[in-house]
Amino acid sequence: MALITLQTEHFRNLAAKPVTFSPAFNLIDGANGSGKTSLLEAIGYLGLGRSFRVSRHQAVVQHQQQRFTVFGGLDAGTLNCRGSNSGAFNSGVPNPDTGNSDARNSCIPNSELKAAPEAGASSYAHRLGISRDVGLKETVLRVDGEAVRNLSALARHLPVLVIDPGVFDIVAGGPGKRRQFLDWSVFHVEPSFGGAWQQCQRVISQRNQTLRNGRIDESLMRAWDAQYDLLSNRVTDARLAAFALFKEAFWLLLGETDAAWANQLKLEFYPGWDHAQRLSEVLVSHRDQERRMGHTLYGPNRADIRLKIQGRPVAEILSRGQQKTLVILMKIAQGMVLRPLGKQVTFLLDDINAELDSRHRQMLAEKLRLLQCQVFITSIEQQTPDTLWPGTTTPDFRMFHVEHGQVTEEH
Repeated sequence: MALITLQTEHFRNLAAKPVTFSPAFNLIDGANGSGKTSLLEAIGYLGLGRSFRVSRHQAVVQHQQQRFTVFGGLDAGTLNCRGSNSGAFNSGVPNPDTGNSDARNSCIPNSELKAAPEAGASSYAHRLGISRDVGLKETVLRVDGEAVRNLSALARHLPVLVIDPGVFDIVAGGPGKRRQFLDWSVFHVEPSFGGAWQQCQRVISQRNQTLRNGRIDESLMRAWDAQYDLLSNRVTDARLAAFALFKEAFWLLLGETDAAWANQLKLEFYPGWDHAQRLSEVLVSHRDQERRMGHTLYGPNRADIRLKIQGRPVAEILSRGQQKTLVILMKIAQGMVLRPLGKQVTFLLDDINAELDSRHRQMLAEKLRLLQCQVFITSIEQQTPDTLWPGTTTPDFRMFHVEHGQVTEEH
């Protein structure tokens, strides 16, 4: 699916006016503070259910307003999975349907989730809407006019990947960044993952409470351990399946580069404990250690993607520029994993000029063109197709200028 129409109400400084996009590339420019990143943020809400910039919904609602709304109209997109092999590989994985529940099953007034005036509901393959009342702390979701409870109902229609200055922490940051990176793919690939991971997190919370008690009831801990072991294996199996697909796509991309470090790179998934042992046995043997620390030290909450060169973390070996190349290839590989599932990824590239030189920008733009995904690119200076795709086929695109929250198409 591709996002064709976006309309917001009381979202940051964006004007409440519908904007029509290209199903391929959308080049957006504007001064700092003009609202171009807010535009990407609104798109992200439809696919992520949250902001990729801040953790609190209150930060995005306009001043003196209590509720914001984001509406999106989707069409079938540019992806033609069957009969096309451009940048694709065969996964044989069934279509997923999973996610987290954090919404009330209620209705959004029609006035707040209306389609663009120039396009009726029948013009869209799907209509997505999200509204958040920050005072009542209620989130309302709608798909095709029907109220839904799970964010997965939105995310399965509009998978969103963000590439912004913070994304490079995937390499330099801690394991949590890489778990989040992997779990995005797991969510879209493995139907059982969302529910199993939620249950697993609840058991971890219960184990932690028990560990922090002065005296541990060993029979109670063993009961929690047994449940944790079962759920952890379900979560880990889902992660391993998605990681195998990601790794296949990533090595395919890496083989197309001329990077000197590519042949030395080692990529492995660490499940969070020595997988040669049952997790329940590991927990028992490290009971005193966990009791002293007061929380769970082993299991899927400690999983990681380990990236090494010559036995050392890549952040210690690769230059900043080389790390950028690595992360770009990792993000593109995520999009490749979903392609055989018939899912078109929407990439949000925020202010890439600040982090990427022209060579990296051209490499990224060309890989995304071959992937046949929808892309939104923001920059302070105007981006033109000839600077992104010099000497090659120019994809379908539209250009926009943002000023004081007003988004205007440039011709």
